[in-house]
Amino acid sequence: MPGTKIGSKTSNKRMTFFVCFLAALAGLLFGLDIGVIAGALPFISAEFNTTTREQEWIVSSMMFGAAVGAIGSGWLSSYLGRKKSLMIGAVLFVVGSLWSAFAPNPEMLIVSRILLGLAVGIASYTAPLYLSEIAPEKIRGSMISLYQLMITIGILGAFLSDTAFSYSGSWRWMLGVITFPALLLLVGIIFLPNSPRWLAAKGNFSEAQRVLDRLRDTSEQAKRELDEIRESLKIKQSGWSLFKENSNFRRAVWLGVLLQVMQQFTGMNVIMYYAPKIFEIAGFANTIQQMWGTVIVGLVNVLATFIAIGLVDRWGRKPTLILGFIVMALGMGILGTMLHIGINSAAAQYFAVTMLLMFIVGFAMSAGPLIWVLCSEIQPLKGRDFGITVSTTTNWIANMIVGATFLTMLNTLGNANTFWVYAGLNLFFILLTLWLVPETKNMSLEHIERNLLSGKKLRDIGSSD
Repeated sequence: MPGTKIGSKTSNKRMTFFVCFLAALAGLLFGLDIGVIAGALPFISAEFNTTTREQEWIVSSMMFGAAVGAIGSGWLSSYLGRKKSLMIGAVLFVVGSLWSAFAPNPEMLIVSRILLGLAVGIASYTAPLYLSEIAPEKIRGSMISLYQLMITIGILGAFLSDTAFSYSGSWRWMLGVITFPALLLLVGIIFLPNSPRWLAAKGNFSEAQRVLDRLRDTSEQAKRELDEIRESLKIKQSGWSLFKENSNFRRAVWLGVLLQVMQQFTGMNVIMYYAPKIFEIAGFANTIQQMWGTVIVGLVNVLATFIAIGLVDRWGRKPTLILGFIVMALGMGILGTMLHIGINSAAAQYFAVTMLLMFIVGFAMSAGPLIWVLCSEIQPLKGRDFGITVSTTTNWIANMIVGATFLTMLNTLGNANTFWVYAGLNLFFILLTLWLVPETKNMSLEHIERNLLSGKKLRDIGSSD
């Protein structure tokens, strides 16, 4: 009956959104751990009397752990499945958060943040991969962008929490409060289904069909998608050997690496990790002013991510990325110029903050979510675990370099030159996007794979002809 079909379609859509939302909760923990250190660092530094180099290691140690976690995630995701990998990540979030809250010295704090980094590395690899394999192609970009939205909400939540605890200087509570959402994630993952693509890769086609029947509008659509998965699985998942033997696959892997380097060297995580320091440079000497400044940063980051969710499947990946890089280059460039001239009035201070926020809008609407979308789309199924492992590991290595060098850059290059460097990099990324990045909206993963392996130029692998 028609009414029954409509009800079934509505139910399946709700199930798809529910599954994607729960998986994206991993992004919330990701964001909390990125954001929390910005507010806690000044108080940690005061209690332990840390040097500049120690502060950089406290910040960047998490990224080191994330790089290691991302490397291991390929094996975890392939052999244990996306669901179990997310569960392991949630357990590590709980343990790492508690350990960091009770750390007796900087060394133990660094070790606990490496453990948290392992959790973040697993989440940053597995969640976008899982979402790309669960979501229908028409909303795949929006659903993966939901993961980035949860990251920004996590960052905002961390900034708000840090500000609340800053009045008492309770940095241990800033770090420990993350335990509660980590426990929530652990419980939520229990209700997630396994990825149909992973099930099919393991030969469990009947279970893959059942999952797709629950997630797609019609049984015909589910069957058609499973048939496409079967077709792409005819060549066995081969990872490293495929990388050595197939030059077209190597192109996709290196593009994923480049995209992640581009995302990190926009300079966004400099702001996330050192927001109070940047507000101090802009002339806001009061600690409370600096902390509330970070909250505004986090709020703008969240709101601007909705722009990406609205545009990614309508306007497309490539034009949105180009616009974002233009906005980021302008924001960083003007801010650097103001620091060069000197910020000597209240009006200049607030204009500098406006430029900082403009940069954040540019990132949150483009490179923030869209790099993850593209990296999950461009890897062929038979090499996807390997390709995304390499690109995600690259993300965290680049992230670590950025976090471990910013204060040193300020001390050696000066404030203005440091921001000009990041402005110049964003201009360069516009050229790279025009030259290499494909448009993948409304294209199935299997179609993108066929184009890639047939030898089409990278920028053309999302074309329909």
